[in-house]
Amino acid sequence: MDLSGKVAVVTGAGRGLGRAYAEALAAAGAAVVVNDVTAEAAESVAGGIREAGGRAVAAPGAVGGSEVADRLVATAVEEFGRLDVLVTNAGVLRDRVLWKMSDDDFDTVIDVHLRGTFTCARAAATRMREQGEGGRLILISSPAGQRGNFGQTNYAAAKAGIVAMARTWAMELARAGITVNAVVPVAATEMTKTIPAFAPYLEEAERTGAPLPAWLRRDEGMGTVEDVAGLIVYLASDASAEVTGQAIGIGGDRLALWSHPQEKAVTYADGGWSADAIAEAYKGFEPETYGIPAPKVPAEKAP
Repeated sequence: MDLSGKVAVVTGAGRGLGRAYAEALAAAGAAVVVNDVTAEAAESVAGGIREAGGRAVAAPGAVGGSEVADRLVATAVEEFGRLDVLVTNAGVLRDRVLWKMSDDDFDTVIDVHLRGTFTCARAAATRMREQGEGGRLILISSPAGQRGNFGQTNYAAAKAGIVAMARTWAMELARAGITVNAVVPVAATEMTKTIPAFAPYLEEAERTGAPLPAWLRRDEGMGTVEDVAGLIVYLASDASAEVTGQAIGIGGDRLALWSHPQEKAVTYADGGWSADAIAEAYKGFEPETYGIPAPKVPAEKAP
């Protein structure tokens, strides 16, 4: 898809998924503001894009507060004249079980993921509305935000909140022609390499350059960071003008549309419900599952 003439900001683009997003947007013709908390990483990615014939500028800074968010938008306007696309990818991890998670563990993750998405989206939306030509907000969520994940109270809460913000902003920005979607990616990153069931296959692929097993790419939706980038380019393009308020998953060979929460089962009692009546009625409900399902490694493929 041709993104010529469009300008994008990608946060957390110094490595991994963010880098893949920035490089894919640039390859499709967009000018890119490359943000990362590490200046060297941001400049390395921006420089690589320029060497490949694209347009990019580094804009380092820790995402979270309004100052960095406003500066990223200002950089896009000063360097390239406008802003059309924002990809909020920046994030950190501070994994702990609930009773061991400190206030700082919680606040740090919420500040970068949730507050950082809010401040960057607010700054971008303000500029896009001023331009009057629509725009694209692409918010990066996670399966942990959709289902919960052990040891990730802070991360799961932030990523769930990001999807909720996408749905809210899709309504608020519709009249301005600005679409807002959440992406739920799965890819071989430094974080997923620590998952015991995946580690041997990811390490082997990295060591030999061989592709990941077909069952891993299809059944688990686990692939490379580049496998995710096509969805970012699509959502940044004019072809996705009617797609908004959605949570879209991608990884490996799998593309998925996540459902919005809805009532699964309903029953009624004339005059309302007592605790005893609820206890009896609940026996007829099928509980929802929770947590990210454990990988299903084929028996013949187990290491």
